[in-house]
Amino acid sequence: MRQPLRYIHSISNSPNSGVRLAHALYQLGRMSLLIDTRGRLFTSSSLRSLFDWRHQLERRQLHALPQAYCEAWYAPGMRADEPALPGMVGGYDDVIFDSEWDCADLALLPDVAHTVVMEIRRTDESMRKAYAVLKTLARSGVTFRIGLLGDRLACDHIQAAGCHFLGHELVHAIFNVANENDAFAALAVRMADEERA
Repeated sequence: MRQPLRYIHSISNSPNSGVRLAHALYQLGRMSLLIDTRGRLFTSSSLRSLFDWRHQLERRQLHALPQAYCEAWYAPGMRADEPALPGMVGGYDDVIFDSEWDCADLALLPDVAHTVVMEIRRTDESMRKAYAVLKTLARSGVTFRIGLLGDRLACDHIQAAGCHFLGHELVHAIFNVANENDAFAALAVRMADEERA
């Protein structure tokens, strides 16, 4: 029996986070589609396609760019709630939406397993934005998991604040891998183990 679609929302100021997560999942034998929703990863390859992502969905033909570790899709402005998307990505184990903090638009669907991965820096702005995402998730009514990575103290602070102000049920949704030597590998293992459970 096929697992439900799994969307991973990678939110970071660094364009490498989504790529590193796709690499880590590939090392576990998972096939991912990495969607460049901000046009910061695969802009040099955007001219290969005659049709933008909207036309590709209309034609039911994704023009994915093969990478050694995943397939990549240049789709600036794409949101996870695009109605035609679920029918097009069912062959992938994971669909990763690469987003920047200033443009993070989660668009959570009720019938999809969502994981939100946030790379948090030790600045007031970064922690404020991370807490706002936690608050949005806590009130969404959708099932989700949250992965925290980046600065260890900032991640610990956000986790504690979320659990204190947003409810203890959030404790079970958060996995903080900021203390791990290779946070992306730890995230990938954690996500793969949860799917098997």
